[in-house]
Amino acid sequence: MPLPPRLLRFWPLLAGALTASAQAPLSLWPMAFLGFAALAQAHLSVGTPRGAAFRGWLFGTGYFAAALFWIVEPFMVDAARDGWMAPFALVLMATGLALFWGGALWAAKALAPRGRVAALAFAGALVLAEALRGWIFTGFPWALIGHGLIASPLLPLAAFGGAHGLGLLVLLPAALLGRAIARRRLLPGGVAVLIFIAALSLSLVLPPRALPAGPDAPLIRLVQPNAAQREKWDPEMVPVFWRRMLSYTAASRPDQRRPDLVIWPETSVPYLLNEGEALTEVLAEAARGSALAVGIQRREGARYYNSLAVLDRSGEIHDVYDKHHLVPFGEYLPLGDQLAKLGIRAFAAQEGFGYSAGPGAALLQIPGIGATLPLICYEAIFPRDIRAAPARPDLLLQVTNDAWFGSLSGPYQHLAQARLRAVENGLPMIRVANTGVSALISADGAVLDSLALNTEGFLDLALPPPSAPTPYSRSGDLPALLLALLLLFSALPGLIHRRLGALS
Repeated sequence: MPLPPRLLRFWPLLAGALTASAQAPLSLWPMAFLGFAALAQAHLSVGTPRGAAFRGWLFGTGYFAAALFWIVEPFMVDAARDGWMAPFALVLMATGLALFWGGALWAAKALAPRGRVAALAFAGALVLAEALRGWIFTGFPWALIGHGLIASPLLPLAAFGGAHGLGLLVLLPAALLGRAIARRRLLPGGVAVLIFIAALSLSLVLPPRALPAGPDAPLIRLVQPNAAQREKWDPEMVPVFWRRMLSYTAASRPDQRRPDLVIWPETSVPYLLNEGEALTEVLAEAARGSALAVGIQRREGARYYNSLAVLDRSGEIHDVYDKHHLVPFGEYLPLGDQLAKLGIRAFAAQEGFGYSAGPGAALLQIPGIGATLPLICYEAIFPRDIRAAPARPDLLLQVTNDAWFGSLSGPYQHLAQARLRAVENGLPMIRVANTGVSALISADGAVLDSLALNTEGFLDLALPPPSAPTPYSRSGDLPALLLALLLLFSALPGLIHRRLGALS
């Protein structure tokens, strides 16, 4: 029995959900090309900007609902209190983010209702919409179109164009393939195939492979305590996780030297940094001469900070970094002072009703390691937070608590973005996560070793060197966004000609 015509109008919803399988953990990256080719065909076939916007919004709603399903997990940590909000959060997130794609296709159709440039405007408009959602309301550049290629052979090209460059590599061939289907012509489809082959060839030739760690490379210990979020602050479990981390830090192996640096994940210390010398003495005793970087909360007057503290080999506090790019509604609340009076607080903050933001990106000079750019959890999804560093670091260090993201997809998508940051900047990335996935990533995005999700343990790994500065590290997203603008406004001459013709 055929579906009613009204239901057939909603097929982009399903197509968008299937396209999200290009994202981690499935990483079926060819689905990115096929899914956006289907959207391009629908866009090019519809006659009005309103119809194009509706199809783009439907497609985006399905895509974001599938890709960001993990967004319900924080509400399930205390399901009795917060679980009722989970479906509303997912629906609002999916439909809200889809508005960016709906608006992009409205603009593309208004500028280029038909012709060859319509396919180009389609690609350019979507990339610009992705850039916009990475900035507006502090930004949320998660599950970007280009992220669908992180698991593909095209990842090395992110050293030139970043996530939006990869997005163009998806959308340009997809748009041409969609036009070939809509017009029933082979030429656009052939051009799409040629673009893909050319991009694949460049990815194999242009970016250099990362150098391996040398015999004198610093030895880094990644500590993963595996503290489930429901148990992390449970008074009975806090001592268990605390002893576990101290034990892993102090552990020695007869066949190797002590690590140069031991790293604990975000907010892993169950005490405030301001607790006094007793805390640092315990940490120094466990470190046994190694430098130690720990995720910890600290208080300054009435303000609380999500911080990374570095203790040198003597156990003295060497440097402290305060997270500056906080998660809205997770780590702080807009109008938080007023909402606190109603008992509404941020999810992730253990102390107070939310965190205060630090002053900005900063480098930590870790003894024996070098200039390190710390990224606490959410900050690693923002390329601009890395480019805001006062100088080029020797490595990137992400400490995070992905226990908030559940076990299905969120932690794997976060790991994938860490790989992308390494490639974009030509820098090794150390990633230490509370429940995983903790990993050491080389400057070309390869995961050299890792601790699996929801396991406890530690890894000792030699730190590989950075690569030469990449084109992306110098120019950022500007080249990709300029190309997207050029594609979108390639329709302007035709639009002006049509308007002049209408006036005459």
